[in-house]
Amino acid sequence: MDMTTVFGVSAILFWLAVMVLMLIIEIITLGLTTIWFAGGALVAFVLAMLNAPLMVQIFAFLIVSLILLMFTRPIAVKYFNKDRVKTNVETMIGRQAIVVSEVDNLQGIGRVTVGGQEWSARTVQDGITLPVGAVVIIKEVKGVKLIVEERKEEN
Repeated sequence: MDMTTVFGVSAILFWLAVMVLMLIIEIITLGLTTIWFAGGALVAFVLAMLNAPLMVQIFAFLIVSLILLMFTRPIAVKYFNKDRVKTNVETMIGRQAIVVSEVDNLQGIGRVTVGGQEWSARTVQDGITLPVGAVVIIKEVKGVKLIVEERKEEN
């Protein structure tokens, strides 16, 4: 078997088929799942057109796909997901809550209410105790616990 063939098909047609298949899957799913491999297949296709050895084509496909996945996916996900609707939990960040049970990380206790719902709470920093009635700002959500910080009074 000649090194320019892959499974009985010329390497050029093989990489073209891989690229087209990856693009079709990407168009159907719109999930940024296979576009990176289409880029790798494009590079391998060009190398096949230049009669590069099959191992070079495969290596280039893998490396280019990996590089595209690692370096461009986070940017693309951020760009394409900017209009994504936040979940209920994500909307909690930045809201105010009221301490209904003393919050103390050392003892592992504390509860706050926000939007009529009661949540377990912990402070951003250890060693800080928040008394009942304190108004806090929700900084993040970890599992089922709200991570809070006491609201600073503005003058």
